[in-house]
Amino acid sequence: MKKLAILALALITFQANAQDRKEVKKERKEKMMQLEPQEMAELQTKKMTLHLDLTEAQQKKVMALNLEQAKQRKAAMEKRKEAKEKGKKPTKEERLAFENKKLDAQIENKKQMKSILNEEQYKKWETMLEKRARMKSRMKRGKRMEEKKMHKELSKD
Repeated sequence: MKKLAILALALITFQANAQDRKEVKKERKEKMMQLEPQEMAELQTKKMTLHLDLTEAQQKKVMALNLEQAKQRKAAMEKRKEAKEKGKKPTKEERLAFENKKLDAQIENKKQMKSILNEEQYKKWETMLEKRARMKSRMKRGKRMEEKKMHKELSKD
């Protein structure tokens, strides 16, 4: 009985925590959707200026690059939002095309950043990207691990 009470409490706590994270993520996403591409680009450029110590000339070039990317992201977000509201899920071909387009954009972005930044800044920028990718991966892995633990606990009793 004691185990059952502890398990119920753990389940309630886990469920509340998961809902909180989903709500925070949703709020963050909504805030980003409300920003204009110009605002997104400015924020990103300022953050990069702080991290990479960009010159004025570099800031202008990076701003132009970030603005173009922000416009593309905003358009893609709107397109996905419309499809979601209609209840339409992308086909396998559409997902593949989207991934290819995204990867092509990342390759082009890397080329342009390499031409804008000096060698030291470029290395630092790549390190930032790798760190972001690791964090994203860790977050996904963490969610899966939590789900496995809960499933294991539920199947024990």
